[in-house]
Amino acid sequence: MIFKKDFSYCFDENACQKCGGKCCIGDSGNIFASKEELKKLREYLGLNKEEFALKYLRKVGFKMSFKEIEFEGGFACIFFDPINRNCSIYDYRPMQCRTFPFWEYFKTHKEELKKECIGITYLS
Repeated sequence: MIFKKDFSYCFDENACQKCGGKCCIGDSGNIFASKEELKKLREYLGLNKEEFALKYLRKVGFKMSFKEIEFEGGFACIFFDPINRNCSIYDYRPMQCRTFPFWEYFKTHKEELKKECIGITYLS
């Protein structure tokens, strides 16, 4: 179980094996990454900046977000592996993904989090 200060829930990371990637699929959204995270991922994939950006990124304001693909009536992160139903770049995933489900947003949107993550247990 993972506990984070100031959160009313904990997270059982073992639940990810049974989940099917709910945190990577669903409604359309943004998956932001820092310049350093993008650089590491680009190097891991062996692509130059232009190839990487064209294939995997879209500009959202002043930031870059991973593209999405249509998946099961909704969307999935372009790095979601639909066969294994998990992240294909797990070791290179951005901070936004690494910190899930401990986002400030979910402190006040607990019902949404319960629907999205089977690994959540609320503290009494």
